[in-house]
Parts: sequence; C-alpha cells; structure tokens
Amino acid sequence: MKKVGVVTDSHSGITQEQAREMGILVLPMPFTINGKSYLEDVSLSRAKFYKKLAEGVDVGTSQPSPTDVTGIWNRALAEYEEIVYIPLSSGLSGSCMTAMALAGGKSYCGKVFVVDNGRVSTPMRRSVMDAVEMVQEGYGAAQIKTMLEAAREQMQIYLAVDTLEYLRRGGRISRTTAAIGTVMNIKPVLKISTGSLDVFRKCRGFGLAKRTMIQAMRHDLETVYAGQMERNEVYLLAASSASEEATDAWAKEIRAAFPGMDVLCDQLALGIACHVGPNGLGIGCSCRPERI
Repeated sequence: MKKVGVVTDSHSGITQEQAREMGILVLPMPFTINGKSYLEDVSLSRAKFYKKLAEGVDVGTSQPSPTDVTGIWNRALAEYEEIVYIPLSSGLSGSCMTAMALAGGKSYCGKVFVVDNGRVSTPMRRSVMDAVEMVQEGYGAAQIKTMLEAAREQMQIYLAVDTLEYLRRGGRISRTTAAIGTVMNIKPVLKISTGSLDVFRKCRGFGLAKRTMIQAMRHDLETVYAGQMERNEVYLLAASSASEEATDAWAKEIRAAFPGMDVLCDQLALGIACHVGPNGLGIGCSCRPERI
C-alpha cells in the first residue's frame, strides 16, 4: 500500500481527467439548476453550465453530502495509508468544517488530514500541485497539512468581471447598482484573498480593468512577496471564464508584463464562475510553501 494520497474537490478547477493524470482524486461538487441536481464535470459539463447560465436559469451551489465525502476518502484509503484532503476554503463554504468533523471520527482519525488554507480555484489547484510535490519528496500527510496551512496568507488573486448581472443574482450588489453600472460600462475588479471575495476597484471598461489587475499584481510582487520573488518561490497564476481564444490572449498579456515568470493558466472553478459569469479574467500568485 502506498503511503500518502491527495484528494481535493472540483472547486480546485481540476477535472476528472486531469485528476487521473495527476494521480489524485477529485470530489465533484453539487450544483442545482432550476431545482435539478448536477455534479460538476460528471453530469454537468463546463459548456452546459455556461449555456444554462446565459439562459438566466437559477443556478445554485451546495455542499457535498457527508456520505459523498467519506465515500471518496474510502476509495483513497483502499490504496493509501493516509490522505491529504484539500477542500474549498472554510471562509467560502461550510463543507471544510464538515470534513474536519468527519476526519475526527474513529474511522478516519490519524488517516485523513483536512487542509484549510483559504484557497479556491487556481490557487487551490496550485495547493494540490504543492501537495503532490511534497508527497514525492517523502513528507507525511500531517506534515503536508502543516506546511500548506502555514502558507495560508501567501496568495492573492484579482478577477475582472465582464457583467454585473451575476453579482446581482448572487446578492452581492443591488438591481439598481447593476443597472447603473451597466449603463456606465463599469467592470468591477474583485479581490480574492484567503476565504473572502470582495470588490477591489470599479473600472470604466474591460481594458482598464485588465491593466488595473496587472498593476495590482506587480505592486504585490514588489512589496508583499518581494522576499519570495528573490528566492524564486512565487507562482504566477491566470484564471478565466472566457473563451479559449480570450484566455490564451490574456495569458500572453500576463507573460509579456512579467517576462521570465511561468504562468499557470486555468479555467475558473464553476463555484466561482457562477458568481462571475462568462468572460471573466483573473491574475494572481501563490508562494511555494516552506518545507519543514
């Protein structure tokens, strides 16, 4: 039996096919569309999700059932002695706290280590990649949990929204604010920190929103993450709910703004995309966790 396995959920943006390639397991997150239940990347494809979103249907997210969570743990524990489970941040969902309670039970205590490091979407994917690297380096599950959580604050992402409609649907702005913003061509830049999603700046036009994000990221790299930059320990991230062409163009723009830095470009997890809507673009960073 292998020593340590890695399990996450689909809020990481990792598809089932990618999970098989990485040697991990991904718990699909449940969605409701007009009251009907779906599972991300199982019974709900990305294309179908955006089609339904554009149709104006009622899209909601929910937590996985305890049975679904322990079910995927049992699958992993049939192959591994212990597992690291990296779910959506506790600041954005109660599913992390539910997982922690389940992990304290007799069947999983000392075998399942739940990580709460405030991540979602592309930064969460990067945490999963960090965990896989740590497993390859020979660390145990408890050590990996400690290192990932110690790096909790060492990430940032900025996200430009093309339309205010989905923020209105999610209750983050009023109908009046959305209507005025649409008339004035306001494109909000959201800031996703550890477990929070807030409006960072309101821009007139998407071009300014993109420039604002790049400037904010450059400032962060030169100040907040200056030490990690000197040690070459910063991963640059790109996120998108836009078309493949727009995503590729955005990644190219980021690479031009930060020459010499690799960029992990990823599609936004659907749990974030339902609040952002289509055509959203983001930039962020995550730092390599310090080893113990």
